[in-house]
Amino acid sequence: MERVPILKIGKTLFVSIQIDLQDESVMQLQEDLAEELAGTGAHGVIIDITAVEIVDSFIGRMLATIGSISRLFDAETVLVGMRPAVAITLTELGLSLRGVRTALNAEKGLALLNGSA
Repeated sequence: MERVPILKIGKTLFVSIQIDLQDESVMQLQEDLAEELAGTGAHGVIIDITAVEIVDSFIGRMLATIGSISRLFDAETVLVGMRPAVAITLTELGLSLRGVRTALNAEKGLALLNGSA
């Protein structure tokens, strides 16, 4: 099973999803992220979904769950690189991604986390 890499940049964890997400890789990502948040004390999580072309309700719920996990560790989540088709699908599925902010790209996402957006 491929794992989604999690990079620490300053006080931010950067997650770039470059693989097709299967149920087990999504569950592994949630576990890995919780461990990284607990171990590093990061204040922010940026999830780059530029390479994600399609989403379903499971992946949508996973993104919302990651936001909830991050909040439990006192970190904010910003989703970046969302394609128009992904945004439309999430809306059609009725998923609001409560607690997850969005930005056009990683640079803008970092600015949001640093309070300079």
